[in-house]
Amino acid sequence: MVSLVHYQGDGDTGKDAPWISKPRSCAEGWGTEGWHGVSGSRSAIRSVSGPPSHRLCAMGEPLVLLAALWALGATGAAALRIGAFNIQSFGDSKVLDPACGGIIAQILAGYDITLVQEVRDPDLSAVSALMEQINSVSRHEYSFVSSEPLGRDQYKEMYLFVYRKDAVSVLDTYQYPDPGDVFSREPFVVKFSVPGSAARELVLIPLHAAPHQAVAEIDALYDVYLDVIDKWGMDDLLFLGDFNADCNYVRARDWPSVRLRSSEVFKWLIPDSADTTVGNSDCAYDRIVVCGARLRRSLKPQSAAVHDFQEEFGLDQAQALAISDHFPVEVTLKSR
Repeated sequence: MVSLVHYQGDGDTGKDAPWISKPRSCAEGWGTEGWHGVSGSRSAIRSVSGPPSHRLCAMGEPLVLLAALWALGATGAAALRIGAFNIQSFGDSKVLDPACGGIIAQILAGYDITLVQEVRDPDLSAVSALMEQINSVSRHEYSFVSSEPLGRDQYKEMYLFVYRKDAVSVLDTYQYPDPGDVFSREPFVVKFSVPGSAARELVLIPLHAAPHQAVAEIDALYDVYLDVIDKWGMDDLLFLGDFNADCNYVRARDWPSVRLRSSEVFKWLIPDSADTTVGNSDCAYDRIVVCGARLRRSLKPQSAAVHDFQEEFGLDQAQALAISDHFPVEVTLKSR
């Protein structure tokens, strides 16, 4: 029931990315004949009208069943599912909107670890509400670790890792110092213990690249790689996030100069031919890159995928864009 597009290797390169109009809020995206939140309840989302595809997504029995099946598939056999989701302008208004908040919570409850990007929530009020929603729809308990707000000017974002407490634990974190000031939002590096997977331990390195600096920022991830090895003495690393690694921002001619791409140390799991965007664009912006012999052996074959939540929940384009303009990307680690 979960719509995933799976990949085995790299594809070809970029496509142009036209701008598309996006709804300003979830309520606007759903319109008058789609979903409606029940007053006073963030968790009760019921369709009062609209076509059958909308009714499949109501947070009554059908949607609860869908969420349960998705979560069961994500956690079966002790495999570890890791995702990265750029949730466009994630903050109080989005998480408190019953339609958006409910679907986001269900998506995240299907992963053991998720990197969430574009978090604009310095007081963590939206994150706290999100965690309540996730823990209300999942039979597992989830927690989180986040960076400070990051950015060069008044516009700042946070990296947020949401994780399942009975599957993984946080061993250590650090904020990459970015001595060359290359990154707009320098990576917040997290080391996880994953005892149920074949990897046992791994480091997640997030990046939401500034679009017009994407080539330089992706290349500079190689310096983060060296820094993590120097600091923690391990190379089982997973780079993930919205790299803006396609279309107008990174072209075929740019790749030879990107060390993270040209070195055989790294394996790119989401290919250039993927489309990780919602709407009319066709771009492989969101990526997952792996290195380290043990971690590479731990990958479940052909598990790298784009998670098409629009198809999964039967949404039209406006409804999907109200949640985000990106689909999550994911990969699964084998159990021990």
